Amino acid sequence: MAREMLGIDIGGSGIKGAPVDLSDGSFTRDRFRIATPHPARPKPVAKVLARIVEHFGWDGPVGVTYPGVVIDGVAMSAANVSRRWLGVDAASLLADVTGREITLLNDADAAGVAELRFGAGRDRRGTVVLLTLGTGIGSALFTDGVLVPNTEFGHLQIDGKDAEVRASAKARTEDNLGWSTWAKRLSAYLAHLEALISPSLIIVGGGVSRKSEHFLPRITGVRAEIVPAQLVNNAGIVGAAMAAAAAHPAQTAEPAPYAVRAAGATGGPQRERGTAEAARRNAR
Repeated sequence: MAREMLGIDIGGSGIKGAPVDLSDGSFTRDRFRIATPHPARPKPVAKVLARIVEHFGWDGPVGVTYPGVVIDGVAMSAANVSRRWLGVDAASLLADVTGREITLLNDADAAGVAELRFGAGRDRRGTVVLLTLGTGIGSALFTDGVLVPNTEFGHLQIDGKDAEVRASAKARTEDNLGWSTWAKRLSAYLAHLEALISPSLIIVGGGVSRKSEHFLPRITGVRAEIVPAQLVNNAGIVGAAMAAAAAHPAQTAEPAPYAVRAAGATGGPQRERGTAEAARRNAR
């Protein structure tokens, strides 16, 4: 049985994938990236995934991240992709186009799963939250290593605005903020989040985490330990592969731990919104 699984990460600017060694989270082949189609509608994105699967000659299950809420494989939000995704049974659509079994989960959840297994959150218990600071703010929440899927902490209100409008990496760039000024905004957001969920550890991810020395020491008013992510832009791919491994344990030599779950595995009636009719309407 294989000890690797293919993970693919759908991002706003690029869709990237690689086979992942499940024992240590490393890539067994070089990462392959294709620019995200614009507009990022379901069918064009699915075709890009098929190209990535073909590039690796992959014939097994595939783990895929989606930049939004996912419940039982159905896309329930669409912040950085076309709104045509809304209500689509995205996992089934991607499976139809790629010809592979697809395990689909939220992108921040995937990054968090990877960081808790192989990165900054390894062996940490209690309440842990990972935040991806990029175009927006993604979040992944864990309690004793178990994922609470589809949190949207980037949309918490700070001074009457979504937190991500003020404290994302994009906001720092667009508002031309220095590190100190941005750190004040980030501090206010983290303090508000801490008041709600009292985490013992906050992991800061996204590309900006590579420059964590410029802003993490300036964070104030937060009790929790704050650390930079270790896997950075590879975390989504690794977490997607882990989710697929958890969904197909018989096909891997080292099944992922029980805490790895596809986002929204108990979607219930909300799944009914992802009808075939919606898929036909929105996939074009």
